[in-house]
Amino acid sequence: MADASSRLVGALMVVAAATAFSAKAVIIKLAYRHGVDAVTLLALRMLFSAPLFALLAWWAVRDPATPSLSGPDLRGVLMLGLVGYYLASYFDFLGLQHITAALERLILFVHPTFVLIFSALLFHRRITHRDMAAVALSYLGIGLVFGNDVLTQPGNVVLGSFWVLLSALFYSAYLLGSGRLVGRVGSLRFASYAGLMSCGGVVAHYLVTTPNLHLILEQPRPVYWLAILMAVVSTVLPIVLTMEGIRRIGASHASIIASVGPIATIFLGFAFLGEPITAIQLGGCGLVMAGILSITLPKKGRVPG
Repeated sequence: MADASSRLVGALMVVAAATAFSAKAVIIKLAYRHGVDAVTLLALRMLFSAPLFALLAWWAVRDPATPSLSGPDLRGVLMLGLVGYYLASYFDFLGLQHITAALERLILFVHPTFVLIFSALLFHRRITHRDMAAVALSYLGIGLVFGNDVLTQPGNVVLGSFWVLLSALFYSAYLLGSGRLVGRVGSLRFASYAGLMSCGGVVAHYLVTTPNLHLILEQPRPVYWLAILMAVVSTVLPIVLTMEGIRRIGASHASIIASVGPIATIFLGFAFLGEPITAIQLGGCGLVMAGILSITLPKKGRVPG
């Protein structure tokens, strides 16, 4: 009974984490309504996230017996932090200036297909017929929603989708590179160190590209509250919830449950941004989720972990 209760709590944690991650796009678009630019908003998010990442880093190494990182492992973590948390986030913020939160989440959600393709190209992993069908389903779903938004939504949907697609590609590279490192470094230490590195990269980007450095201190008050909300609810909290959820129910089950993310974004976008919920949008979301689940679900003969 206790084990069943623990697994239920773990599943609820993963659902909460997926929903919190999905809320990021909605928070960003709410902040854009106050005139803040992408670089300034991203810098605020990371500045507010940095103390929380530092706290997580301290927690991860609080045990004196925790081994120190080797030079190559530390450099790997820091490099992946720049790729996965800094560049992927930057491209995502750029894209959300032009597209709906729902389309953004669907495009980002196909990152497992990129991991699959990269694994085949770099590590000669065999792509099965099931994998090819899953990829086709995913991109058909994206195509439906993308085509609908091009016809019905204002702004440069093509440009916004390109930036978010680039974000998904960089995030896939981050996941591919982190696979072996996480086991040696530990998931919490890896996430916190990579997060701190990304904070440094984002702040450096802001200092180099922003002529008026005081701009970050001159934003409307709601922008700061939204940036704090994004730092806590959509950046650090989901990391903790996801790790604890995985500990309780396993990575395979967690990844399946996390597929609620796109659906959560659609309804959050409707509730807070007034984005419409259409049959095409739900149908495209269903196709994407079916494709991703087909890749994520354990193959026949494998035991989910």
